[in-house]
Amino acid sequence: MRSQDLFEESKKYLPGGVDSPVRAYEPYPFFAERAEGSHIYDVDGRGYIDYCLAYGPLVLGHANPKVKEAVKEQIELGSAYGVPTEKEIELAKLVIKKVPCADMVRFVNSGTEATMSAIRLARAYTGNKKIVKFEGSYHGAHDYVLVKSGSGAMGLPDSPGVPGETTKNTILIPFNDYGAVTQLIDDQKEEIAAIIVEPVMGNIGCIPPKEGYLNFLREITNENNIVLIFDEVITGFRLAEGGAQEYYGIKPDLVTMGKILGGGYPMGSLAGKREYMEMIAPSGNVYQAGTFNGNPISVSAGLATLKQLDDSFYKDLSDKGNYMRKGISDILDEQGLQYQVAGLSSMFQLYFTDKKVMDYKDAKTSNTEKFTKYFHNLLGAGVFIPPSQFECCFISLFHSEEDLEHTLEAIEQALKD
Repeated sequence: MRSQDLFEESKKYLPGGVDSPVRAYEPYPFFAERAEGSHIYDVDGRGYIDYCLAYGPLVLGHANPKVKEAVKEQIELGSAYGVPTEKEIELAKLVIKKVPCADMVRFVNSGTEATMSAIRLARAYTGNKKIVKFEGSYHGAHDYVLVKSGSGAMGLPDSPGVPGETTKNTILIPFNDYGAVTQLIDDQKEEIAAIIVEPVMGNIGCIPPKEGYLNFLREITNENNIVLIFDEVITGFRLAEGGAQEYYGIKPDLVTMGKILGGGYPMGSLAGKREYMEMIAPSGNVYQAGTFNGNPISVSAGLATLKQLDDSFYKDLSDKGNYMRKGISDILDEQGLQYQVAGLSSMFQLYFTDKKVMDYKDAKTSNTEKFTKYFHNLLGAGVFIPPSQFECCFISLFHSEEDLEHTLEAIEQALKD
């Protein structure tokens, strides 16, 4: 098998044989050759219905024709300039039109850069050092947020090489817990710069907020002069045109976005109220820069993507998501299994636990060995989902009724096996 041979070779040159840890799984990952629409094809000649979709960006499916055409046109004109382009203004206007809290935008290259810059800006705005994040939330791989979940009030770094003093101002609390937030702010409100939250937690599977929870966060941060940051790297432009903040009707101070924004190309952004954004250099003193910020290829792909996202698109994705989640629930009922189906809109996940999953600790009760068997059973049936229990599955515009039906049949058999 070529994938097996390539993996053995790649381990000589790439740490662990991959360029991101989640891509590695036993006995070896398949190596992609091409992809189109809802399908991805490996070098071994096999095709899969893809619900990983590069971990979320490809809401229009692989190799979307309009995105491809926009990128081809831009490549003919150049790949990077180091000076502004008119397309940056066009994309900024489109983001501001769609996203409720956005008065201004700074384009960067990844979600990691976006959250790092948002935290820096919040600290500068408030003059405070501490940030609050939720157990199990993922805000990129920079030091301030790379904190072990469930490690107590003050986080410990997840990775060697991150000094403990770097994360001493990062506070962890459980998601969907009103009391934990209230007590923390009562105790330390004078020291907290920001609360950063994934409105829907997408890196511990898929955990929506309790009804009213995001309103509660908005109210308590307003009352205590704390910056509220929505990390919408995953949910931005997926749940609604304006992201989760439109879907739930909550307006944060700052929002970070990525994935869909770049249409499958490297892209991130920080957006928010003018009073915050004008503090960023060169209009202000909060430093943020990048050689590839506003890269014209990524901007072109982003424009071609966002222009295709309208009300009918979101209805279609929501209908497909509802169909998938109901189908999985029906299979569980028929087989007498107490596992949990989670998700909303075009996001879904199956937790191998009988405990309702509302936060990180609930998610960690899942049987990961069973999930691994489930993953491999689906892979053998031509269905590719993220190989970790703690990732989210995504549906694109190009997932057909036939795709969904085949997937549900594969899930039914995978659970039986």
